[in-house]
Amino acid sequence: MSSDERAAVSRAALDLTYVLYNDSSILSHVLALLTLTPILLNPAYAALSVWTRELLFLEMWAGQMLCECFNYALKHVIREERPNVDLGDGYGFPSSHSQWMGYFASFLFLHFSLRHRFVNTGFRVLDYARDALLFAFIFSWAAAVAFSRYYLSYHSIPQVLWGFGIGVVFGAVYYTVVEYIPTRKPSSLLGRFRTALLTNPVSTWFRLRDGWAVWADSGTEAQWLRWREEWDRQRLDAKKMGAKAQ
Repeated sequence: MSSDERAAVSRAALDLTYVLYNDSSILSHVLALLTLTPILLNPAYAALSVWTRELLFLEMWAGQMLCECFNYALKHVIREERPNVDLGDGYGFPSSHSQWMGYFASFLFLHFSLRHRFVNTGFRVLDYARDALLFAFIFSWAAAVAFSRYYLSYHSIPQVLWGFGIGVVFGAVYYTVVEYIPTRKPSSLLGRFRTALLTNPVSTWFRLRDGWAVWADSGTEAQWLRWREEWDRQRLDAKKMGAKAQ
C-alpha cells in the first residue's frame, strides 16, 4: 500500500482509552486519568489471577465482566442518550464506569468485612484506623471515578447514581452467591460446586487455590514468616562460611 493509499484510509479513535477533558483544569486532568480505572483494573485482575492462583480473583474478574454485560443489556433496553451526544458512542443509562466501580467497591467491602482478616498490630486503635482507611480509600476511589463521568460531561447525575447503585447491588448479590454461601455452607449446592471447582484435575494442574479457607489473610503472614525464617538461616550460613574462610 502506497503512502497516498494509507493516508486515504478511513481512521477512527479508540474510544476505550479516548477521554476528552478541559486541558486548562488540573482537576479535569486528574479526573480524566481516574476515569481510566476500569481499563487498568483488567490487567490487574489478570496479573493477580496468574500470580496468586487464588479462586477469589478469578471470581471477582468474572463477576466484573458479568456486571459489564448486564450494563450493556440495560443500556440497549432503556436506550437513554448521554447528556452530551458529542462525547462517546452508545447510550448513557446507566453509566458503565460507575457501575463497574460500584461492583468493585461492593465486592471488596464484603470480602474485607466477611472473610479477610489482617494480622493484629496489638493495638486496637491502629487496627480500627487501618480498616477505616482501607474502606475509605476503596469507596473514595470508586466515588471519584463515578464523579469523573459527570464532571467530564459523559453522563448525567441520574445515570451516574443509578450505575453506581446497580453495581453495588450486583456486587453484593454476586459475592453472596460465589463466596459467602459456599464458604459458610459447604454442604450446600453452591458449597459442593466450589469444592469440585477446587479439587478437579484441571484446577489442580493450574494450582488453583482458596487461601482464605486455610488462613484468615490467605497465607500472607504464614508465607512471610516462612520466608523470613529461611532468609535468616541462609544469612547465618553465609556468615559461618565467611568466618571459616578467614
